[in-house]
Amino acid sequence: MSARSKARKRALDLIFAAEAQGLTADQLLSAQLDAGEGPANEYTTELVRGVHEHRARLDELISGYAQGWSLDRMPAVDRNVLRLGIYELLYSEDVPDAVAVSEAVNLVRDLSTDESPAFVNGILANVARDKDSLTS
Repeated sequence: MSARSKARKRALDLIFAAEAQGLTADQLLSAQLDAGEGPANEYTTELVRGVHEHRARLDELISGYAQGWSLDRMPAVDRNVLRLGIYELLYSEDVPDAVAVSEAVNLVRDLSTDESPAFVNGILANVARDKDSLTS
């Protein structure tokens, strides 16, 4: 597993845990950093803070592209992987779209339901397709 793949997994762990604890991802990350327990990979920090900063827009996009699914109905892993994936698609200029989609699909393949890879792939592929109109 590459360093960036590990960073994505760690970011997902933090974002998922924060949501489960009723905290923002930035609050949990800051608490861990203050306690000296934060992530070693700087990309993890970038992802967590980026998802936190853009969460309203990310959730708006997920809701718009997930036809028939509200955020609350989605498995928590899928919802948070979609936040990470869309963040990388729209805001991480050094990550190719295909890599962002593939990494997100791999995360849900390992951590979520059998239907999750197709669901996440479909949403992220559509966001990638519409990327230019979403960022202008």
